[in-house]
Amino acid sequence: MTDAYPSRFNRFVDTRGVCTTPVPFTTALINGLAPGGGLYVPTEIPTLTLEEILSLAKMPYAQRAAFIYKRFEIDLPEDVIDACMERSYGDNFDTPDICPITSLDETTHMLELWHGPTSAFKDMALQCLPHFFSASAKACKERGELDHDFCILVATSGDTGKAALEGFKGVEGVCIGVLFPDGGVSDIQRKQMVTTTGDNVYVWAVRGNFDDCQTSAKRVFSDAAFAETLLADHGVALSSANSINWGRLLPQVVYYISSYAELCKQGKVEPGDPIDVCVPTGNFGNILAAWYAKQMGTPIDALFCASNENRVLTDFLETGTYDIKDRAFILTPSPSMDILVSSNLERLLYQLSGTNGDAIASWMNDLSTNKAFTVDESVVSALSTQFFGASITNEECLATIRSVFEEHDYLIDPHTAVAYAATERLRRNNPVLVACTAHWAKFGNNVYKALHGLKPIDELPADVSALTGCQLNKLIADETGKHDIPAGLADLDAMTPRFSDVIDGNEASVENALVRFIASQRV
Repeated sequence: MTDAYPSRFNRFVDTRGVCTTPVPFTTALINGLAPGGGLYVPTEIPTLTLEEILSLAKMPYAQRAAFIYKRFEIDLPEDVIDACMERSYGDNFDTPDICPITSLDETTHMLELWHGPTSAFKDMALQCLPHFFSASAKACKERGELDHDFCILVATSGDTGKAALEGFKGVEGVCIGVLFPDGGVSDIQRKQMVTTTGDNVYVWAVRGNFDDCQTSAKRVFSDAAFAETLLADHGVALSSANSINWGRLLPQVVYYISSYAELCKQGKVEPGDPIDVCVPTGNFGNILAAWYAKQMGTPIDALFCASNENRVLTDFLETGTYDIKDRAFILTPSPSMDILVSSNLERLLYQLSGTNGDAIASWMNDLSTNKAFTVDESVVSALSTQFFGASITNEECLATIRSVFEEHDYLIDPHTAVAYAATERLRRNNPVLVACTAHWAKFGNNVYKALHGLKPIDELPADVSALTGCQLNKLIADETGKHDIPAGLADLDAMTPRFSDVIDGNEASVENALVRFIASQRV
């Protein structure tokens, strides 16, 4: 970093104590993962008054987002921030509200985060991140910090991949490669990814599960020799669009603050009264964003951490021990949550440990070598006052989809069903904001099973099984009257698949695939 920027912009350090000199937002965003494998976190969390939060309700969503970004004092001109937000949240969403709230009753409010181009909550961040990535790269080049292009590497359990592909396609100076578990995503999710247009994109199916994809990606990022080769031979550096990148997390903080303002505007919550928030989570990023919103002054009380049968987070919140060494990886109707290594938990532990980088490094080393770690009692105590976990079985998930439809005429996807079921189990006296993370049509097979009383392990009837994902969704829409299937999902059958590569889930295979892709981009 040069002296061109005041010290107030040097606001990000890493969770493992390697980066002793804070870096500005633009550097943290471009780097993605911090040196030493840690995650970037702000040195200070800004606070908002209740009046400032309520004032957001008078602004369009893009202006709300810009307001919150500016409070983090990121090192970009205010007009650039405004322009990035205008491009991020506009006609690319199917409603000017961007993320509207549907209230099922006086105490249950559904935050619909799926109105973006890929019909999943990841759009909320990944329509935003590419614009800030481009602006940050320009700023870093002007400071003389870099003179190369970038390859974004993404490991996805389903929704992140398509959202990242859609956000970064066509972005100058950037190419993007996505890894997804072969057979581990829905038919709709797979088709969304493999039919992506754009000359700067590539997609690989990986033999294994999401954790294999994510672990391989993190090892590639940590391979210094590989990074040197990419830079020397191809003039390219790796960066990340996964939720380990702070540029993914901050847009999520925005919608929790914005939603409180909206609830007050609509008269559903009295200004200053607390709400609880329930989030279906596997990688811990979405619920962590709600925690940051709380730290900034949003009247959020309890955070309900909803897990599926991969209940590692539920067990951790109950015991203070994160243990995956003898834990089976379970395939569930909510595949985007089928995760055992919750990367963003590291950020929360850093904050709750008193920003103790040595402790985080030790715990993460224990997780890597022993597949388990146990946090201090002080951290357990801090967790127990804010976070409450519930694990929802596959059967409960499908039963919830059916019951919510029958009771409220509201159709939800399996991930949102996990959150709703957890809300019913953990509910206290406060109204609850439930994060709705995907449109139901992304997971039509399990929605059909739910509505027809089938068990998760049951096969679909032969005539239904023969349908494509798009055809199945039309059948469900005809049966329920929910003909709100977004065009990006309804038209997938007419699109031509572009990618069919299947690679092994290890570091060497991913690096070889990346080199071939990047070399093709440099021709």
